[in-house]
Amino acid sequence: MSPEKKYEAFRALHARPGIFVIPNPWDAGTAKILAALGFEALATTSAGCAFSAGLRDVNSELTREIILENARRIVDATDLPVSADLQDGFGRSPEHCAETIRLAVEIGLVGGSIEDATGDENSPIYDFNLAVERIAASVEAARKHRFVLTARAENYLHGRSDFDDTLRRLEAFERAGADVLYAPGLTDIDQIRHLCSAVSKPVNVLVGLKGPRHSVDELAAAGVKRVSVGGSLARVALGAFLRAAREIREHGTFGFSADALSHADANQFMKSRSS
Repeated sequence: MSPEKKYEAFRALHARPGIFVIPNPWDAGTAKILAALGFEALATTSAGCAFSAGLRDVNSELTREIILENARRIVDATDLPVSADLQDGFGRSPEHCAETIRLAVEIGLVGGSIEDATGDENSPIYDFNLAVERIAASVEAARKHRFVLTARAENYLHGRSDFDDTLRRLEAFERAGADVLYAPGLTDIDQIRHLCSAVSKPVNVLVGLKGPRHSVDELAAAGVKRVSVGGSLARVALGAFLRAAREIREHGTFGFSADALSHADANQFMKSRSS
């Protein structure tokens, strides 16, 4: 499928009635499995990318080159639209964000997110005005390239449970032209409902973190358009790997293999490609 058709398909998912789930593979193989299961779009995960490369999920270790190469492999693995976690745009300035969008388009991505987190533990969130300028520059670049821009307000992932500021930022990002709005870590269903009613653009909600585990139906009733799982699928896989390795090391048994995907099924998934 051409990038243009992928873009149109991705836009259509956001425009049609109802909610959809956009799961997060961390490599080409997991992308193929998710496509074969019938999901309609995919999103990359910086956490999954980092862990698979033996890195920490921090800006200082995940370069733009690493993130985009991982995304390229996921794009090439299926015919599904792919949106990428583009971190903070890999630079403080609005120009850095715009350049990241341009490079994302070059590898076939039809969507991506820019966040307002700085990567600096002492000052984790960009100043409000600069955060809006960064989204505005990202939107301008996205409009040139047929790209669905998701704007992320990161307060809740950095210990700042300030709903009013989060809402203020997302409303400003909407005015700046963002296509999708996203506050990862926001889990209170009443606040999610408030956010969805306060903005007119589609809202993405992250599930798979600690805390409430709302169902797709519950989130749909609150007005959510899109549900992602971030790095949780990667962490589930690592959890199973760790339990299996500990069983071998500590007990000398191999009971874990009873739950393993068969070699034949794995091969079948790897040859699959969405239509």
